[in-house]
Amino acid sequence: MFIHVVFDWLSYLASFLVLRFYFKDKKVRIYGNEKWIYYSVVIIGFVVGAILFSTINNYLTLGKLELGKSVIGAIFGAIIAVEVFKYINKIEGSTGAYFAPSLAIGIAIGRLGCFFSGLKDFTYGVKTTLPWGVDFGDGVLRHPVQLYESFTMALFFIFSLWLYKKDRAKFECCIFYYFILVYATQRFFWEMLKPYAHIGGLTIFAWLSIALIIYATILIKRSQNGTQFK
Repeated sequence: MFIHVVFDWLSYLASFLVLRFYFKDKKVRIYGNEKWIYYSVVIIGFVVGAILFSTINNYLTLGKLELGKSVIGAIFGAIIAVEVFKYINKIEGSTGAYFAPSLAIGIAIGRLGCFFSGLKDFTYGVKTTLPWGVDFGDGVLRHPVQLYESFTMALFFIFSLWLYKKDRAKFECCIFYYFILVYATQRFFWEMLKPYAHIGGLTIFAWLSIALIIYATILIKRSQNGTQFK
């Protein structure tokens, strides 16, 4: 799993560099002590969500309690934590705009680590007869869903930079919700190509994707109607 660790750290580094040097005038719109509480809430929600939902999925699929980490679980956990924080502190509008490009490039790079880690990573797809199927070492051609996700997030990263240059107000207002909508939508489809256990006909990550799609759609509509920060 050394290769996965390397790509994880590359993804963290890329995310940091984008946030630190490209968005020098980044705005969280939260100041003073509340700002650091906000960051702490984000991190706690991110870590708890990542471990909790991946562990549940592992238990349902493998039949044993095995800790893991999930990107969509992390995003879901962070959003829940932040929305509670914003509700308590009466903060309206998007506070995650400048995290969206960093998350996108981080996921794009991190998924390459998942791909090169092969079967051990348990993020591969189901069997396929398509010409781009990948043999991860067991003689079975599988959907390289890790690459599907990496490519999608790379495209979104490019889009986010374009929107930042073209329309700063719309970027700050909506880009985080666009990110959630795109990530959750593509993840929902890739979940159809994964060998995970189903609950009610879908994997637990597919259900999280649906919840995030609904969340993002509602917030985008509110933002475009002018009821959120612009």
